[in-house]
Amino acid sequence: MKIFNFGSLNLDKVYSVKDFVKSGETVAVTDFQTFPGGKGLNQSVAAARAGGEVYHVGCIGSDGLFLKEYLEENNVNCDFVKTVDGASGHAIIQLNQKGQNCILVYAGANFRLEKEQIDGAFEKMSEGDIVLLQNEINSVEYILTKGREKGARIVMNPSPVTDALFKYPFHSVNVFILNETEAFALSGLSDAKEALDRLCSLYPEAEFVLTLGEKGCVYKYKDTEMKFGIFKTETVDTTGAGDTFCGYYLSCTAKGMNPKEACVYASAAAAIAVSIKGAGSSIPDMKTVEAFLQRER
Repeated sequence: MKIFNFGSLNLDKVYSVKDFVKSGETVAVTDFQTFPGGKGLNQSVAAARAGGEVYHVGCIGSDGLFLKEYLEENNVNCDFVKTVDGASGHAIIQLNQKGQNCILVYAGANFRLEKEQIDGAFEKMSEGDIVLLQNEINSVEYILTKGREKGARIVMNPSPVTDALFKYPFHSVNVFILNETEAFALSGLSDAKEALDRLCSLYPEAEFVLTLGEKGCVYKYKDTEMKFGIFKTETVDTTGAGDTFCGYYLSCTAKGMNPKEACVYASAAAAIAVSIKGAGSSIPDMKTVEAFLQRER
């Protein structure tokens, strides 16, 4: 089962600060680094490092060629990654001393996906393959429609939350992987359990994996509900932790794991990721995750 990730590719510009900057304030930066990133890239790398067969579909500018090289180095197929005129997407990330982040994202080339490029990826796809989507690219509605026509297993990570998100045909989605903020926005509720119940009633044929940060995660599908705690590690940088979880979960299920097993592996991978600085660079491979789980058992 192949994974086709229609996702963003960003230059992550990380500024280490004591505290997040406030309105009208100038803050001294203690460190600056540039990493390969974007929700799409992080999720593709995570899925590939977990052992999945991953195809990335996206766009970069000439300033982002190393993003494609980075994907290829991590065994992600880039036949459908296109270089376009203009700047690549990039993120300005403030990282405080607690490892928490505050992020500004510029879409850039990520909004330059063309139908011909998308159609080419679907021609390569087989029925039952996985289509992964976030909300950092254009043509999301078109991809959802094509995925349903193809008989693909459609997975939606509804982030970031924008006005466009509420117009998408989510009844095409088979699996939602989302955090509390996204669940609250989509449900209109402010309690995690109530939000999840509301979403399950709105989309009764979909599976839901709700990540809750330090409170773990919840899997729910129809009458089945499972809760999982976290693996405790030192938090250095939370950037990309959710993407690591998402990529690992998908890859594990694509290889035949049940949701319970996949949530455990995904949670372990995310725990390792937050203990290392950077997004894509912090994502562990499967051997590292298996060794970690062996120590935890």
